[in-house]
Amino acid sequence: MDIIPVGTGKALKLAENGDVDVTMVHARPLEDKFVVEGYGVNRRDVMYNDFVIIGPESDPAGIKSAKTADEAFNLIARNRATFISRADRSGTHLKELTIWEKAGLKPSGRWYLEAGKGMGEVLTMANEKRAYTIADRGTYLTFMGGRKISLPVIFEGDPILFNPYGIIAVNPAKYPHVNYIKAMALIGWVTSRRGQKIIKQFGKDKFGQPLFIPVAVPNP
Repeated sequence: MDIIPVGTGKALKLAENGDVDVTMVHARPLEDKFVVEGYGVNRRDVMYNDFVIIGPESDPAGIKSAKTADEAFNLIARNRATFISRADRSGTHLKELTIWEKAGLKPSGRWYLEAGKGMGEVLTMANEKRAYTIADRGTYLTFMGGRKISLPVIFEGDPILFNPYGIIAVNPAKYPHVNYIKAMALIGWVTSRRGQKIIKQFGKDKFGQPLFIPVAVPNP
C-alpha cells in the first residue's frame, strides 16, 4: 500500500478527486456527506478512541473543575488562556469547532492561535507555549510515550469527545480508474477478526492500553 497520512479534510479531498482508492477518517458528518454525494461507497465502522484536552499542569483556566467539554472551553476563553487550534479542517479540528459551537462561542483574539498544522506539530507547539489544545488520545499517548511533550490530560470523559473511525472505498462508478477490488480487500481485512485483533493489541505493550478500540467484530 501507498499511505498518505493527512487530516480528515485533506484525506476526503484526495478521495473526492479520485486520487486514492480508499480512505480512513474520523469525522462522521463529513463521511456521511462524502457517501451521499456519491464519492464513496461501502463505509464501515472500524474503531474508536477519544479526544482529550491537554494543557499545563498549573491549569491556569481551571478547567479541571469543568463538568463538560464546552464548560472547559468556556473557562479557557473567559481566562484568555492560550489555546492552539489545528485549524486545518481535520477530524480533530472539526470536533474542536463542534465544542466551541456548543459553548456558544466563536474563539478569536491573541490567546487563540490557529496553527494550520497536523496533530504532532500542534502538540509540540502547545508544549513549547504551555498552552491548551485538544488531541486524539492515540497521538497524545504516542508523544507522551516518546517523551516529546510533558503536558498532562486536564479534561476527559465527556461523551462529546467520542472519536469513531470509518473506512470508505472510493466509488468506482465515479472514478473507473480506482482499484476498487483491492480497496474492498483492505476494508475486509481491517474489519475482519484478524484485523480487529491487531487493532485491539496495538499500543498495549508500549502504553499499557490500546490506542484504539475495535468495533467491527465483537470481542476479536
